[in-house]
Amino acid sequence: MENFILIAYVLALTVLFGFGMHGLYMLYYFHKTAHINHKADELTDNFPVVTVQLPMFNEMYVVERLIRAVCEINYPIDKLEIQVLDDSTDETVELSKKLTEEFKAKGYDIKHIQRVDRTGYKAGALKEGMSTARGEFIAIFDADFVPNEDFLMKTIPHFADEGIGCVQTRWEHLNEDYSMLTRAQALALDGHFVIEQQIRNKAGFFINFNGTAGVWRKTTIEDAGNWQADTLTEDLDLSYRAQLNGWKFIFLPDVSSPAELPADINALKTQQFRWTKGAIETAKKILPRVLKSNLSLKLKMECTVHLTSNIVFPFIIVVALMNIPIVLIKNQIGGLDGYYTLLSIFVLASASTFLFYMYAQRAIHLDWRRRILLFPIFLGGSMGFAVNNTKAVLEALFNIKTGFARTPKYKIETGKDKWQKKKYVGRKIGGTVYFELFMTLYFIVGIGISAYYMEIAAIPFQLLFLWGFGAVGFMSLKHALSK
Repeated sequence: MENFILIAYVLALTVLFGFGMHGLYMLYYFHKTAHINHKADELTDNFPVVTVQLPMFNEMYVVERLIRAVCEINYPIDKLEIQVLDDSTDETVELSKKLTEEFKAKGYDIKHIQRVDRTGYKAGALKEGMSTARGEFIAIFDADFVPNEDFLMKTIPHFADEGIGCVQTRWEHLNEDYSMLTRAQALALDGHFVIEQQIRNKAGFFINFNGTAGVWRKTTIEDAGNWQADTLTEDLDLSYRAQLNGWKFIFLPDVSSPAELPADINALKTQQFRWTKGAIETAKKILPRVLKSNLSLKLKMECTVHLTSNIVFPFIIVVALMNIPIVLIKNQIGGLDGYYTLLSIFVLASASTFLFYMYAQRAIHLDWRRRILLFPIFLGGSMGFAVNNTKAVLEALFNIKTGFARTPKYKIETGKDKWQKKKYVGRKIGGTVYFELFMTLYFIVGIGISAYYMEIAAIPFQLLFLWGFGAVGFMSLKHALSK
């Protein structure tokens, strides 16, 4: 049993170490590609027709904010088509219809498209809108976004290169300072956009359309096989199919699109579950094609890391469960001190992750030193989400299909806004919450054991696990019972 625990622990740490050290690889390219900038001439005439698609499902709190912002985009009105792709089943339908009629009367080419059923969910709605879209280019915004007026003027010029199939902008955060939860999300998303998206793009690796706040060339979507609903991340799936067909993508780090972050942890769990499960589903679907392609070995390896990175979550659970038995084995079986000293090398993965997020904050915020102080809380919280996301990974691996559960939005922009008594707040307490609370108690015991054996080096990581599982579990319980 001791040998099994040791082997499982080392294997799990090795996987986490590999993905963690990938952050240093990204930082290497961060410096190597710092001189590269995507520039395009200003658009002054010959404006192409653009269709803006607004997929939504039961978004009564934010639908007006979205439609009004899109109609304020600075672009010739005769070259702009707006499709309100409304699959809603509640009051959202009447609100969106009323807004559509209001702006249609003002001369906008805006259409309210409501399907009979939600076949294909978001992918199905986008595909149906595509069938009648008159735009040469397709811009997409989810309901939680508030596009800036200059969005099209800053993105469309990049399509002067006929090889460009998609332009993605960086997400900005409307309510970052609302709570500790939103600040942690902002830190995570900034790392993805400022480092991962920007550096992969500059270094010539594949990137992904993030589902919103970007523009597609319509022929690219068609050439890549159109939107498909066999994964929960239709955006990642289409992105890879398009790039495998030779289309180039551009990421614009200096063009931002504001969006609302989930203020309810159970809404965030729903979002993270869908993203995690969908990414693994897409990896199973696309990775064989990537590995069989004529891409370089370096590009294939980076694609593999990109598509499979969510596999870390089950290994976080393994490390967490094995942590306390490892302390006991070390103190009850002699002759293993050198072995445990060697394990300390895995701390480098945490250092790599810290640098990754530090550079992301430094690149876009003047007060990055204050912001990066949140890192330990963010790291612990990421560990706490491992239970929710491990369930997503396992369902994807074992082909357990689930519907597209959209992330509820409540129009939370300032500290005065409240979400607790709004319509879409989830009240269900799932089994993952009970496991998170169990892990909290597990690490209270574990810290006591480590203190008893004077294993001081183990306690900081156990505190992170305690904080992560405890914060996520108790906050999930509190938010579910908030009404």
